[in-house]
Amino acid sequence: MIPALCETIPDNLLMKHSLERVLVIKHGAFGDIVQSDGILRDIRAFHPDAEITLLTAPAFRKLMSRCPHIDRVLTDSRRPLWKIWEWVRLARLFKAGQFAKVYDLQNSDRTELYRKLFFRHTRWNGRRVRERQSAALQGLVKQLQSEGIPTKCSLSPDVSWMVDDMTGFMQREGVRTPYVALIPGSAARHPQKRWPYYDQLARALLERGYDVVTAPGPDEIELAKSIPGHTLLGPNGFLNWFELAGVLKGASFIVGNDTGPSHVASCLCKPGLALFGPHTTATLTGMCRGDFQAIEVPDLAGLSVGTVLDAVLTRLPPSQPNSV
Repeated sequence: MIPALCETIPDNLLMKHSLERVLVIKHGAFGDIVQSDGILRDIRAFHPDAEITLLTAPAFRKLMSRCPHIDRVLTDSRRPLWKIWEWVRLARLFKAGQFAKVYDLQNSDRTELYRKLFFRHTRWNGRRVRERQSAALQGLVKQLQSEGIPTKCSLSPDVSWMVDDMTGFMQREGVRTPYVALIPGSAARHPQKRWPYYDQLARALLERGYDVVTAPGPDEIELAKSIPGHTLLGPNGFLNWFELAGVLKGASFIVGNDTGPSHVASCLCKPGLALFGPHTTATLTGMCRGDFQAIEVPDLAGLSVGTVLDAVLTRLPPSQPNSV
């Protein structure tokens, strides 16, 4: 028995035949998924009565199933061409979906292949290869505007729907307010994105009466444990996305690297600071908005603790060492 062929088509793809059906493709990465909230809101506003399906990576199914701007989530493992049964599965899902419109927010060579193979006669909104180097959200804004879609929300993502109430958890962990959340990690394959002095920053903040927390991902736990303050861990060894968002929402300030959780903080409209080395720019990532800003330097190892600390202290409320 071949699992891909035997996978059933979701019942909800076989209902509501009278509704317009819209497919949105956004595989990832995590920060890009988070930032797409405003784009998804604008697509929903333009198709208020449509049935909107998101095609994303399996890792983001649970996250995006909570997103209020879409109706359902399909997953795409992006198997190579020789994994023929996975391509058969996708073909069946796309056919069953009867999509009248596709928004390609990934704009990759792979999704262009999907257009040619599965959606040759479907209205397709995407960008050409030479247009893909636009700043993170600006290119998608232009993509929607090219079809006359208002983009009122696209540059102002708000992922408050991600936030779990962490009040009781923080009290049990003994975290005082105001607290500063540090995001010292990044994907293990990008060590050049990691500022090396979070332990010194944490110590300086604690000395000034501010509590400090880190909420590490799976490959950042040992790093976080080396930083003074509270290392917040869940029953699986790390907090899930919704718990992490709750911790960041309660912080008075966030300092982080160019990584997904920093995007969450930015899209929660929190005051914060992202630290960028030469790998990319804050403009290209779309990280900065509102009170969430960035420091960009040629070498993260040369960015002093004093420089970051000064930038943080000028934007923090007065410390209250005895509050809980």
